[in-house]
Amino acid sequence: MSTRFPFTAVVGMDDLRLALLLNAVSPSVGGVLVRGEKGTAKSTAVRALAELLPEVAVVAGCRFGCDPAAPDPDCPDGPHGDGEAEARPARMVELPVGASEDRLVGSLDIERALADGVKAFEPGLLAAAHRGILYVDEVNLLSDHLIDHLLDAAAMGASHVEREGVSVRHAARFLLVGTMNPEEGELRPQLLDRFGLTVEVAASRVPEERVEVVRRRLAFEDDPAGFAERWAGEEAALRARIVAARELLPKVALGDAVLLQIAATCAAFEVDGMRADIVMARTATALAAWAGREEVTGEDVRQAALLALPHRRRRNPFDAPGMDEDKLDETLERFKGDEPEDDPDPDPGTDGPGDGGPGGGGGVPPQGGEGPAPETGGVPEQGPSQTPEQAPEPETAPETAPRGAAGERAAVKAGEPFRTKVLTVPGLGAGAAGRRSRARTQNGRTTGATRPEGALTKLHLSATVRAAAPHQRARGRSGPGLVVRRDDLRQAVREGREGNLVLFVVDASGSMAARRRMGAVKGAVLSLLLDAYQRRDKVGLVTFRGRAAELALPPTSSVDAAAARLEELPTGGRTPLAAGLLKAHDVLRVERLRDPSRRPLLVVVTDGRATGGGPDPVGLAARAARLHAADGTASVVVDCEAGPVRLGLAGDLARDLGGTAVTLDELRADAIAGLVREAQVNRSVRRAA
Repeated sequence: MSTRFPFTAVVGMDDLRLALLLNAVSPSVGGVLVRGEKGTAKSTAVRALAELLPEVAVVAGCRFGCDPAAPDPDCPDGPHGDGEAEARPARMVELPVGASEDRLVGSLDIERALADGVKAFEPGLLAAAHRGILYVDEVNLLSDHLIDHLLDAAAMGASHVEREGVSVRHAARFLLVGTMNPEEGELRPQLLDRFGLTVEVAASRVPEERVEVVRRRLAFEDDPAGFAERWAGEEAALRARIVAARELLPKVALGDAVLLQIAATCAAFEVDGMRADIVMARTATALAAWAGREEVTGEDVRQAALLALPHRRRRNPFDAPGMDEDKLDETLERFKGDEPEDDPDPDPGTDGPGDGGPGGGGGVPPQGGEGPAPETGGVPEQGPSQTPEQAPEPETAPETAPRGAAGERAAVKAGEPFRTKVLTVPGLGAGAAGRRSRARTQNGRTTGATRPEGALTKLHLSATVRAAAPHQRARGRSGPGLVVRRDDLRQAVREGREGNLVLFVVDASGSMAARRRMGAVKGAVLSLLLDAYQRRDKVGLVTFRGRAAELALPPTSSVDAAAARLEELPTGGRTPLAAGLLKAHDVLRVERLRDPSRRPLLVVVTDGRATGGGPDPVGLAARAARLHAADGTASVVVDCEAGPVRLGLAGDLARDLGGTAVTLDELRADAIAGLVREAQVNRSVRRAA
């Protein structure tokens, strides 16, 4: 067994250590979600926690970890009766991102179940994690069908395995801990709410702390056992403090005044449901026990709010997590009521990591990125290199924005997002599970049956019976049971929805620079990004202006990152439309090699004008568009042309792409019915020709 890095040797990250320790004291808090950039020791700290947890008593020989004092009456290994008890360390089970459904929930031998009526069940990771920790690294990359099982188990405290009428149930109560890098995508709101606490971590910017991190890590890698031995004393002391806090926890009083503060805080920050109130109450109680007190104070409530509310107050995926601490303090002061006088340092013990007293963490770490740019805008000056078509329409050019190099204009604020109609990729795919286009998936409606390739996961019962029926006499069937062989089993073919790669190609040239116009364009792209987030797509962003195109954001699952890049996007210069389309073609070519099963959807946001890139920019753009059509890439052109005179250039571009064009107004959910049907008709006509 490999030696883990000691928990007490982790440098800094007080909030993370405190959140983990509070869950060790009170598992009912509900787990921790750790958000942060790569290389910040998120996984190291979580794995180290398992060494601090007290041992658990289990029924000897039970594969499901039943408690001898209250065994599960439905345990597949039961009934236990007065079974012998044994103690074992609390388990930390890791769920790999690429795990199969059977690996998570367990597998049932379908052949024996059909032929002999025997429930031959092999437990999965949920059974192994019962009464322990279930750790998911990169939890935001977990497949939807695995998330569904996690949600069910977390809600009911049990796992159900169903295979065509044969079912097995077992207890599955665990502490859910997840780590994620927000740049790689966000979590579904349902799973996000299941984490009791959330913590934002970032690498220290203090040179001395960074030096100490490197020194300890190198020392651990040189001699893991010796390094762990040097920290054994601190680990033992912290383990004893956890045990003491657990014993004190039932004695902690949660007064009505404190409950009023908790309820008022949750109401003030407009969190959904009542789970936040319950989690805050449990967290505040655990904080008091960790500090060695029997009374919850207002400072405990404040600390609990900073840990339990940031991930619950997000109203949409583009809201940065965090808390307005001034508003929090004002709410707590307003509903303060009568509180007992507290010693400024109520913890008489030594200062341990993540100290639960005042000042012991809980503040919100600095948020990455910058705030939105000022709402400025302007119009491009018409110079000798510009055509009359590039001049902005009079009604959309009210004022001038600050200029940068080569006539660059400052970024303008995006307009309000709106609900868009669904844009889908025609045909039937086989990509990652999502909510956009039709695809063969593990979950969905059954459309047929096939021989299984590898392990059977979804049995098609009627097809299996039909395959086995002609051979019953030859197999010597004599009783009521059906004689089934492995070759008779049939896998159900299911149709659901997949996530796609939505690549945005955004015109940021001078012809798009009018303030109201670019704000509306950004609002439309923001709306499409929100739709992509909800449908579990990957997104990428290509922009073009001046003399070239730029891959502003490589394809990623982080829609937040795409929204941030869009917000910062400046405008100005000529319109190298061909360069933008060629850059998009290169990006899609590489992505097809990386992930062949994920089908792309190209969304070009432009007015269709082409004024840069060679002596014949319009013809060059048309040839670049036809490259996408030859690859069969589904595409939509969002026509941003405005004003009384319209040239219809975006429509020409859509025809070259083999896609369809839609105006900004038609992009709204109530205005573009039939868009996908039109794209499919265009594709069929092109293929027939």
